[in-house]
Amino acid sequence: MSTETTSGTASSARDPDWDESRAVAEASRETEWTRPSFAKSLYLGDFQWDLIYPPPAPTAPTVEEGEAFLRRLADLARTLDGARIESEDRIPDEYLRALAELGVFGMKIPKEYGGLGLSLAYYGRALMLLGSVHPSLGALLSAHQSIGVPEPIKMFGTEAQKHAFLPRCAAGAVTAFLLTEPDVGSDPARLTTTAQLAEDGESYVLDGSKLWTTNGVIAELVVIMAKVLPHDAAGGIPAGQGGITAFVVETESPGITVENRNAFMGLRGLENGVTRFDAVRVPAANRVGREGQGLKIALTTLNTGRLSIPALCAGAAKWSLKIAREWSQARVQWGRPIGQHEAVGKKIAFIASTAFALEAVFELSAALADAGMKDVRIEAALAKLWSSEMAYDVADELLQIRGGRGYETAASLRARGERAVPAEQLLRDLRINRIFEGSTEIMQLLIAREAVDAHLAAAGSLARADATLAEKARAAKDASGFYARWLPGLFAGPGMDPRAFREFGSLAKHLRYVERASRRLARHTFAGMGRWQAALEHRQAFLGRVVDIGAELFAMAASCSWAEHLRTTGAPGGSNARDLADAFCDQSRLRVEALFDALWVNTDPGDHGVAKRVLAGDFAWLEAGVLDQSEGTGPWIAERTDGPSSKPDVRRSVRR
Repeated sequence: MSTETTSGTASSARDPDWDESRAVAEASRETEWTRPSFAKSLYLGDFQWDLIYPPPAPTAPTVEEGEAFLRRLADLARTLDGARIESEDRIPDEYLRALAELGVFGMKIPKEYGGLGLSLAYYGRALMLLGSVHPSLGALLSAHQSIGVPEPIKMFGTEAQKHAFLPRCAAGAVTAFLLTEPDVGSDPARLTTTAQLAEDGESYVLDGSKLWTTNGVIAELVVIMAKVLPHDAAGGIPAGQGGITAFVVETESPGITVENRNAFMGLRGLENGVTRFDAVRVPAANRVGREGQGLKIALTTLNTGRLSIPALCAGAAKWSLKIAREWSQARVQWGRPIGQHEAVGKKIAFIASTAFALEAVFELSAALADAGMKDVRIEAALAKLWSSEMAYDVADELLQIRGGRGYETAASLRARGERAVPAEQLLRDLRINRIFEGSTEIMQLLIAREAVDAHLAAAGSLARADATLAEKARAAKDASGFYARWLPGLFAGPGMDPRAFREFGSLAKHLRYVERASRRLARHTFAGMGRWQAALEHRQAFLGRVVDIGAELFAMAASCSWAEHLRTTGAPGGSNARDLADAFCDQSRLRVEALFDALWVNTDPGDHGVAKRVLAGDFAWLEAGVLDQSEGTGPWIAERTDGPSSKPDVRRSVRR
C-alpha cells in the first residue's frame, strides 16, 4: 500500500494514483497459501498451538557446524573494536578482510556455491554476536545477505547466475539492494529508474538514481529494481510490456557514480550512499527472473530476509539487560543499590522479560523458516515490526536507568576514567530498525492486508468501492455462506476451559488468554469489515491496532513455546525460563487490552480533522517565534536531472 495514503478515513473520490499503486502491490503479492501459517490462523481466530510447539528441531550436523562457526566468530569478534568503528565512522578494511576469510559473507550461501550453508537461526545468532561489537557490522552483513545479491539469486537465479555470482559473494564481494529513489519509498508504482532493452536484445540500458543504498559505497555487485520500458521482440527476448524488473549490476560498469556517502543519527560506519546510473549497459543474462517480476522477487526475498532485524534487536536487548543488571547492582542511592528501588526495578523487569520475548520471537520464527514446513511470511513481518518497536523501548529504559551516564557518550565516559558504556549510541543505532526494510506503518498495512485477506476474498465485490449495486448484492449472498460457517467458531474455544493447557504450568493461563483473544480479535476485524467494507483499507489506525494486537499475541505464544522448549530440553535457562515468559505475558496482556479498548474508543476522527487543517495551513500561526535554519530554498525532494552526473564519485574500495 502507498505511503502517501495515511488518512484514517476513505476519500469519497477515486484516486487514480492510489488505484495504480494498489494494483502494482496486489500483482506482486503472494496470494496462495500452500502451507499452514500460525500467524494467519491467529488473525482468523484459530489458535493452532501445535504449529509452533514444540519448535522444529535442527539436525545434529546443523547444530554442530553452527556452534563451531559461532566459536570461531566469537574469537574474531573479540579482536574487533566497536569504539574504533564509531569514532572513525567506517568499518576498517582489515575487519572486512578478516570477516571474509572466516566465511562471514557467505553464511547463508549454500556450500556448493562456496558458502557456509548455515541455517537462518545460526545466521541470526552470528548477526547478534557481531552486532554487539557494533551495529553497523550487523547492518552491513544483513544488507549483503538478507536482501543483497545472494538471496534473490539463490531464490530466483538461474544455475549460470548462481555459479557466476554466489562464489564471489561468499568470498567477500560486498553487495547491495537498490529499490528506494528520492521520490519513491514504499510505492514502487512511481519508480523512475528505467531499463531499455537494446535493439540486439543482448543488454539493457539503465538510467536513474537510487537513494539510501546501504553498502552501495563499497559494493562490487548490486541488485537493482528498474522499470523496463515496453519493447518489441529482440535478440530472442519476446516482446513485452516491461514492468519492474531485477538486475544484477557490476558497480565497475561505466556510467555508475556514487554521488554521496550519507550520514545518519546512528549506525556510524554504515556505507550508505546515493547511486546514479547514466546509460549503464547491463547484460541481458544479468536479469533476475522475468521482466515485470522484480517487485515480487523483492517482496519474496524480504519474507525471511526481515528476520535479520529481530536477531539484531534481540542481541541489543540481551546487552541492555547485562548493562542494566550490572549498573543497578553497583550504583547506590539512598543507602541501597538502585535496582532495589521499585521505580528502577520495574524497568529492569521490563528489560529482562522483553529481552527473553525478543529472543523467543526470533528463535521461533527462524526455526519455522528453517524447517520449511510452514508459511512464515506473516510471522517474519510480525517479528520485524514488533521487535523493532520493543527493542527501542528497551534501549530507552536502559538509558533512563543509567541517567546522565546514559546520555553521555562512551568516548566522554572513557575520557574521564569511567566505564565506556555506549547506551546513547544503542538508542541512536536501534532507531533505524523502525524504518529499515519497511517502516512500522508500512508493515502494519502489509500485515493487515494479509490478516483481512480471507474477509476480502469472502466479501468479493463488497470490498470493491467501484462495484455496482447488483454486484454487491451477489457478493453479499456469497459472503453469507463463508460467515455462516466461520462466525460460530469465534464464540467458544479451548481458552474458556480452565483445564486447557494445564501441562504448561504457570503459562497455561496465558495460552488460554491468547486463544480467547485470537477469537476476540477476529470478531472485531469482522465488525470493522461489516462497518466499513471497501473503506476498511483506508482505516489505517484501526488496522494498525488490529495488527499490533496480533503481534503481541504472537510474541506471547512464542515466549511460552520457547520457554517450554528450554525447559524440556534442559537448555541453559530452562529451569526458570517460565518465570520470564510469565512476566512478559502479564505485561503484554495489559498492552493488548489497551489496544482492544482503542479499536472503537479513540480520537481518530478528530485527529484526522486536525491533520487536514494543519496541512491546509490553518494553524501555521502556531509556528511563529522559531527559526528554520534548514539550508537552501529548493524543493524538499530534488528533481531528477537528465544527462551524466557532475558530482564526484565517492566510492570506497575495500577489495582492490
